[in-house]
Amino acid sequence: MTGASDALDPGGASRPIRVVLADDEAMIRAGLRMLLEHQPDLVVVGEAADGLDAIAVVRRTRPDVVLLDIRMPRADGLAAAREIVAAGDARVIILTTFDDDRNLAEALRAGVSGFLLKVAPPEQLLAAVRSVAEGNALLDPAVTVRVIESFASAPRVDPELARLAASLTERERDVLRRVAAGRSNAEIAADLYLGETTVKTYLSRALAKLSLRDRVQAVVFAYESGLVRTGGR
Repeated sequence: MTGASDALDPGGASRPIRVVLADDEAMIRAGLRMLLEHQPDLVVVGEAADGLDAIAVVRRTRPDVVLLDIRMPRADGLAAAREIVAAGDARVIILTTFDDDRNLAEALRAGVSGFLLKVAPPEQLLAAVRSVAEGNALLDPAVTVRVIESFASAPRVDPELARLAASLTERERDVLRRVAAGRSNAEIAADLYLGETTVKTYLSRALAKLSLRDRVQAVVFAYESGLVRTGGR
Protein backbone atom coordinates (compact mmCIF):
# COMPACT_ATOMS: atom_id res chain seq x y z
CA MET A 1 0.00 0.00 0.00
CA THR A 2 1.25 3.44 -0.83
CA GLY A 3 0.94 6.59 1.21
CA ALA A 4 1.79 10.26 0.99
CA SER A 5 4.87 9.84 3.17
CA ASP A 6 6.43 7.33 0.73
CA ALA A 7 4.98 8.82 -2.47
CA LEU A 8 8.22 9.81 -4.12
CA ASP A 9 9.13 10.26 -7.75
CA PRO A 10 12.40 8.73 -9.09
CA GLY A 11 14.25 11.92 -8.23
CA GLY A 12 13.24 11.72 -4.59
CA ALA A 13 10.70 14.55 -4.63
CA SER A 14 7.27 14.09 -3.11
CA ARG A 15 4.59 13.35 -5.67
CA PRO A 16 0.93 14.34 -5.34
CA ILE A 17 -1.42 12.12 -3.36
CA ARG A 18 -3.33 9.99 -5.87
CA VAL A 19 -7.10 9.82 -5.35
CA VAL A 20 -9.92 7.79 -6.90
CA LEU A 21 -13.52 9.07 -6.67
CA ALA A 22 -16.44 6.63 -6.56
CA ASP A 23 -19.96 8.04 -6.52
CA ASP A 24 -22.97 7.29 -8.72
CA GLU A 25 -23.75 11.01 -9.09
CA ALA A 26 -21.65 12.64 -11.81
CA MET A 27 -22.12 16.11 -10.34
CA ILE A 28 -20.75 14.97 -6.98
CA ARG A 29 -17.68 13.49 -8.67
CA ALA A 30 -17.18 16.68 -10.70
CA GLY A 31 -17.37 18.82 -7.57
CA LEU A 32 -14.93 16.62 -5.70
CA ARG A 33 -12.53 16.61 -8.65
CA MET A 34 -12.57 20.41 -8.85
CA LEU A 35 -11.94 20.69 -5.10
CA LEU A 36 -9.11 18.18 -5.02
CA GLU A 37 -7.32 19.27 -8.18
CA HIS A 38 -7.10 22.87 -7.00
CA GLN A 39 -4.62 21.52 -4.44
CA PRO A 40 -1.00 21.18 -5.61
CA ASP A 41 -0.45 18.04 -3.55
CA LEU A 42 -3.57 16.14 -4.70
CA VAL A 43 -4.49 14.58 -8.05
CA VAL A 44 -7.53 12.57 -9.15
CA VAL A 45 -6.37 9.51 -11.10
CA GLY A 46 -9.71 7.82 -11.69
CA GLU A 47 -13.48 7.87 -11.23
CA ALA A 48 -16.18 5.21 -10.88
CA ALA A 49 -19.97 5.30 -10.85
CA ASP A 50 -20.54 2.03 -8.98
CA GLY A 51 -18.79 -0.35 -6.62
CA LEU A 52 -17.59 -2.85 -9.20
CA ASP A 53 -16.09 -0.11 -11.35
CA ALA A 54 -14.46 1.35 -8.24
CA ILE A 55 -12.65 -1.93 -7.55
CA ALA A 56 -11.48 -2.13 -11.17
CA VAL A 57 -10.33 1.51 -11.30
CA VAL A 58 -8.42 1.15 -8.05
CA ARG A 59 -6.65 -1.97 -9.30
CA ARG A 60 -5.69 -0.18 -12.51
CA THR A 61 -4.58 3.17 -11.08
CA ARG A 62 -3.13 2.16 -7.67
CA PRO A 63 -4.19 5.32 -5.80
CA ASP A 64 -3.22 6.29 -2.28
CA VAL A 65 -6.78 7.13 -1.19
CA VAL A 66 -10.26 6.20 -2.41
CA LEU A 67 -13.31 8.35 -1.67
CA LEU A 68 -16.28 5.95 -1.73
CA ASP A 69 -19.98 6.67 -1.54
CA ILE A 70 -21.89 4.01 0.42
CA ARG A 71 -25.02 3.75 -1.73
CA MET A 72 -24.07 2.87 -5.31
CA PRO A 73 -25.45 0.41 -7.88
CA ARG A 74 -24.12 -3.09 -8.64
CA ALA A 75 -21.85 -3.20 -5.56
CA ASP A 76 -22.24 -0.64 -2.79
CA GLY A 77 -19.42 1.25 -1.11
CA LEU A 78 -19.18 -1.19 1.78
CA ALA A 79 -18.69 -4.18 -0.54
CA ALA A 80 -16.14 -2.25 -2.58
CA ALA A 81 -14.34 -1.09 0.57
CA ARG A 82 -14.02 -4.64 1.87
CA GLU A 83 -12.37 -5.80 -1.34
CA ILE A 84 -10.10 -2.78 -1.73
CA VAL A 85 -8.92 -2.91 1.90
CA ALA A 86 -8.46 -6.70 1.85
CA ALA A 87 -6.31 -6.41 -1.27
CA GLY A 88 -4.22 -3.65 0.33
CA ASP A 89 -4.71 -1.53 -2.79
CA ALA A 90 -5.44 1.80 -1.07
CA ARG A 91 -6.81 3.49 2.02
CA VAL A 92 -10.54 4.15 1.96
CA ILE A 93 -12.63 7.09 3.14
CA ILE A 94 -16.38 6.52 3.11
CA LEU A 95 -18.31 9.62 2.02
CA THR A 96 -22.05 9.61 2.57
CA THR A 97 -25.10 11.72 3.27
CA PHE A 98 -26.44 8.94 5.46
CA ASP A 99 -25.16 8.96 9.04
CA ASP A 100 -26.57 5.48 9.55
CA ASP A 101 -25.17 3.66 12.59
CA ARG A 102 -25.32 0.26 10.89
CA ASN A 103 -23.43 1.52 7.84
CA LEU A 104 -20.91 3.23 10.08
CA ALA A 105 -20.23 0.12 12.15
CA GLU A 106 -19.96 -2.08 9.06
CA ALA A 107 -17.61 0.38 7.36
CA LEU A 108 -15.31 0.36 10.38
CA ARG A 109 -15.38 -3.44 10.51
CA ALA A 110 -14.46 -3.45 6.80
CA GLY A 111 -11.25 -1.62 7.70
CA VAL A 112 -11.89 1.80 6.20
CA SER A 113 -9.61 4.57 7.37
CA GLY A 114 -12.15 7.37 7.48
CA PHE A 115 -15.84 8.16 7.49
CA LEU A 116 -17.08 11.63 6.50
CA LEU A 117 -20.51 13.08 5.84
CA LYS A 118 -20.89 14.84 2.50
CA VAL A 119 -21.96 17.97 4.36
CA ALA A 120 -18.50 18.22 5.93
CA PRO A 121 -16.66 21.49 5.09
CA PRO A 122 -14.28 21.28 2.09
CA GLU A 123 -11.25 21.95 4.28
CA GLN A 124 -12.19 18.96 6.44
CA LEU A 125 -12.34 16.69 3.39
CA LEU A 126 -8.95 17.91 2.17
CA ALA A 127 -7.43 17.38 5.61
CA ALA A 128 -8.97 13.90 5.73
CA VAL A 129 -7.43 12.86 2.41
CA ARG A 130 -4.00 14.08 3.48
CA SER A 131 -4.24 12.52 6.92
CA VAL A 132 -5.41 9.13 5.66
CA ALA A 133 -2.71 9.11 2.95
CA GLU A 134 -0.15 9.56 5.73
CA GLY A 135 -1.43 6.42 7.42
CA ASN A 136 -3.71 8.03 9.97
CA ALA A 137 -7.42 7.43 10.49
CA LEU A 138 -10.36 9.65 11.31
CA LEU A 139 -14.06 9.93 11.91
CA ASP A 140 -16.17 12.95 11.12
CA PRO A 141 -16.72 14.70 14.49
CA ALA A 142 -20.44 14.61 13.71
CA VAL A 143 -20.44 10.81 13.83
CA THR A 144 -17.77 10.05 16.43
CA VAL A 145 -20.28 9.97 19.29
CA ARG A 146 -22.67 7.85 17.24
CA VAL A 147 -20.10 5.17 16.48
CA ILE A 148 -19.17 4.96 20.15
CA GLU A 149 -22.83 4.65 21.12
CA SER A 150 -23.44 2.10 18.37
CA PHE A 151 -20.70 -0.25 19.55
CA ALA A 152 -21.42 0.36 23.22
CA SER A 153 -25.15 -0.36 22.94
CA ALA A 154 -24.73 -3.70 21.17
CA PRO A 155 -21.21 -5.02 21.71
CA ARG A 156 -20.29 -8.14 19.81
CA VAL A 157 -17.69 -9.72 22.08
CA ASP A 158 -15.33 -12.10 20.33
CA PRO A 159 -13.60 -14.60 22.69
CA GLU A 160 -10.41 -14.61 20.61
CA LEU A 161 -10.23 -10.81 20.70
CA ALA A 162 -10.85 -10.93 24.44
CA ARG A 163 -7.80 -13.18 24.82
CA LEU A 164 -5.73 -10.73 22.78
CA ALA A 165 -6.90 -7.86 24.97
CA ALA A 166 -5.72 -9.79 28.03
CA SER A 167 -2.19 -9.79 26.58
CA LEU A 168 -1.96 -6.02 26.91
CA THR A 169 -0.48 -4.31 29.93
CA GLU A 170 -2.89 -2.49 32.22
CA ARG A 171 -1.62 0.88 31.00
CA GLU A 172 -2.08 -0.15 27.35
CA ARG A 173 -5.65 -1.18 28.18
CA ASP A 174 -6.22 2.16 29.93
CA VAL A 175 -5.12 4.00 26.80
CA LEU A 176 -7.22 1.86 24.44
CA ARG A 177 -10.34 2.33 26.56
CA ARG A 178 -9.95 6.09 26.26
CA VAL A 179 -9.27 5.90 22.53
CA ALA A 180 -12.56 4.00 22.23
CA ALA A 181 -14.26 6.80 24.16
CA GLY A 182 -13.15 9.24 21.47
CA ARG A 183 -10.51 11.01 23.54
CA SER A 184 -7.45 12.62 21.95
CA ASN A 185 -3.88 11.81 22.97
CA ALA A 186 -3.72 15.10 24.88
CA GLU A 187 -6.93 14.28 26.78
CA ILE A 188 -5.70 10.76 27.55
CA ALA A 189 -2.43 12.18 28.84
CA ALA A 190 -4.33 14.48 31.19
CA ASP A 191 -6.60 11.63 32.36
CA LEU A 192 -3.67 9.34 33.17
CA TYR A 193 -1.17 12.00 34.33
CA LEU A 194 1.23 11.03 31.56
CA GLY A 195 3.12 12.92 28.89
CA GLU A 196 1.51 12.95 25.45
CA THR A 197 4.58 11.24 23.97
CA THR A 198 4.21 8.46 26.53
CA VAL A 199 0.56 8.00 25.54
CA LYS A 200 1.58 7.72 21.89
CA THR A 201 4.14 5.07 22.87
CA TYR A 202 1.59 3.00 24.79
CA LEU A 203 -0.88 3.27 21.91
CA SER A 204 1.73 2.29 19.32
CA ARG A 205 2.74 -0.74 21.38
CA ALA A 206 -0.89 -1.82 21.80
CA LEU A 207 -1.60 -1.46 18.08
CA ALA A 208 1.51 -3.47 17.24
CA LYS A 209 0.64 -6.28 19.68
CA LEU A 210 -2.88 -6.50 18.28
CA SER A 211 -1.85 -6.10 14.61
CA LEU A 212 -4.13 -3.08 14.30
CA ARG A 213 -3.45 -0.36 11.75
CA ASP A 214 -4.88 2.75 13.39
CA ARG A 215 -7.22 4.35 15.95
CA VAL A 216 -10.34 3.44 13.98
CA GLN A 217 -9.48 -0.25 14.18
CA ALA A 218 -8.62 0.24 17.85
CA VAL A 219 -12.16 1.51 18.55
CA VAL A 220 -13.68 -1.57 16.89
CA PHE A 221 -11.31 -3.87 18.78
CA ALA A 222 -12.02 -2.23 22.14
CA TYR A 223 -15.73 -2.94 21.89
CA GLU A 224 -15.63 -6.31 20.13
CA SER A 225 -13.05 -7.65 22.58
CA GLY A 226 -15.13 -6.55 25.58
CA LEU A 227 -12.36 -4.21 26.69
CA VAL A 228 -15.05 -1.52 26.80
CA ARG A 229 -18.56 -2.50 27.80
CA THR A 230 -21.91 -0.76 27.85
CA GLY A 231 -22.18 1.78 30.61
CA GLY A 232 -18.52 1.98 31.54
CA ARG A 233 -14.86 1.74 30.66
